[in-house]
Amino acid sequence: MNYPKKVTIGDITVRDGFQHEEMFIPTDAKVWLAEQLILSGFRHIEVTNLGNPSGMPQFRDADEVLKRIRASKTVAPLLDKVSITAITIREKAIERAIQARKEGWGPDRILLMVSTSESHHRKNSGLSLEDYWKMAEKYVPMAREAGLKVNGTVSTIWGCPIEGPTKMEKAIEFTKRWLDIGVNDVEHADHDGSASPDRVYRYYSMLLDSGVRVEKQIVHFHTTRGWGLANVLAALQAGMVNYESTMGGIGGQPANFVSGVPVAGTGSYYYKDPNLVGLVSTEDMAVMMDEMGIDTQLDIDKILEVGSMVERIVGRRLRSESIRNGRIPKSLTGKA
Repeated sequence: MNYPKKVTIGDITVRDGFQHEEMFIPTDAKVWLAEQLILSGFRHIEVTNLGNPSGMPQFRDADEVLKRIRASKTVAPLLDKVSITAITIREKAIERAIQARKEGWGPDRILLMVSTSESHHRKNSGLSLEDYWKMAEKYVPMAREAGLKVNGTVSTIWGCPIEGPTKMEKAIEFTKRWLDIGVNDVEHADHDGSASPDRVYRYYSMLLDSGVRVEKQIVHFHTTRGWGLANVLAALQAGMVNYESTMGGIGGQPANFVSGVPVAGTGSYYYKDPNLVGLVSTEDMAVMMDEMGIDTQLDIDKILEVGSMVERIVGRRLRSESIRNGRIPKSLTGKA
């Protein structure tokens, strides 16, 4: 098999991982994890959502998280090499990011998102696709002018938890539309675990055949049905080089119940078991790629240590087998 020799992995636990937790994760823990991820070698991390926190109270500390990471002495020598992302689905969040950037503590990069499914998109953004594209055409240039990098995400590529099957060709069209608007990169997201390895390979092959630059494309899988790493392997076979994941495979749809209080989130959970909807495990993906001889540019041993601590932060065992079993020995143990 002809796999890439080097990949880039971005960890998005602090935002996507913790947003599905039904207890408020302390700000100190979020900042600690962001620091440890940077020290582990990650140069792309996603740390918060700048939208209205009334329905998603996990992000009520968004400003403090960003300010404390910027002021951190622990990672100060590395911050110039790190891209810090915040989610900004709607106009006010983008304006908030622009202002924070001007004040010197905001994110380096923001994320906007469309779904190929109209119903899924409306549930996530509150706008029709037509109106959202109009908004993006106005706000992406504003953000770029303010010095922010912008990601345009495409979701429901392989299926929609509301409507059912979707057409992959539509996601290719949306990718090109994002790039035409002026985003820096595009995330291709399987937010509900609908993707199967054969269709993953077919989609990313179609994507690269369409002429887009591979370094501007990001792979994002959930492992709801246990296919996450199989899908990563299929994406590697197609030639993809940028990936996202979370520690312990946590994350998913924003929680609708936080610290004993019902909240809006994004409505009712799409899934039969909301505890099994997270992303591919950072630890397992990094270990697998390392065993395949692919350079992840990460400190694998430190990642496993951090993953163990994330289990303590959320208070339960997570979905990482590598935390339990460790890496495969690289040399003879000397044991008989």
